[in-house]
Amino acid sequence: MGSPTIWSSGRYDAVGERIAPIASQVVGAAERRHTLAGAVVVDLACGTGSAALAAAARGAKVTGVDYTAELVGIAAGRDGAEAVTWRTGDASDTGLPADTFDAAISNMGIIFVDPDRQVAEIIRLLKPAGTLAFSAWVRNVTNPLFDPVVAVLGAPATAAFSPDQWGDTAILTERLGPHFDDIDIQRGEHRWEFESMAAAMQFLRAESPMHVATFQRAGAHEEELAAAFQTALQAHAEPSGAIAFNAPYIVVSARLSHSA
Repeated sequence: MGSPTIWSSGRYDAVGERIAPIASQVVGAAERRHTLAGAVVVDLACGTGSAALAAAARGAKVTGVDYTAELVGIAAGRDGAEAVTWRTGDASDTGLPADTFDAAISNMGIIFVDPDRQVAEIIRLLKPAGTLAFSAWVRNVTNPLFDPVVAVLGAPATAAFSPDQWGDTAILTERLGPHFDDIDIQRGEHRWEFESMAAAMQFLRAESPMHVATFQRAGAHEEELAAAFQTALQAHAEPSGAIAFNAPYIVVSARLSHSA
């Protein structure tokens, strides 16, 4: 179930390793609301498992769920993975028992899932007054990891939802407000850093699943797309030759309301 998917393109673990510090922040946000030692936790759209493993390291009893079997397989092979129960499944239809989990967490995962279905599933899974904690990217004025795609291939087709909507406070509050109390939003900036332009292009063309898939669908425009990425990234070149820039994100935590 759930394999292959776009997330099995390239090497998602290369992305997961880079954003693992955000996963630790998500777990920290959950623990500020509920002690994780002995807590029952689900990591939704867990990817290669950084958040699940971080929660398990704090003593939680964790189940990690992801739609892509390849990613679950990588997660299950990591150090400490034996402390987590890994499942291949839809984060918005997990099949897990209702009213079971003290906390639901996700690091840049549930933002790619239909929000109505995902919120409904989180409500179903959590115990009364359970904790939700997750991260989301925030749309920036410029984004060298995305702008070249639009410039060369055109804007993506209109969709019912997009991942960066979760980074919009108004939309986030509209989605969670009717069901969750005490919504807390912490802002941060993730530093994307590559030792050289060659390393950055290797990341885009062979590692980051979304970019690998984009290059595959670029067809005759593949080299034009590569050139556009190089131009955009060159604006962030440092004297050492490294490429570095910041991307804004949020870590959200909330408590399931008694009326949910």
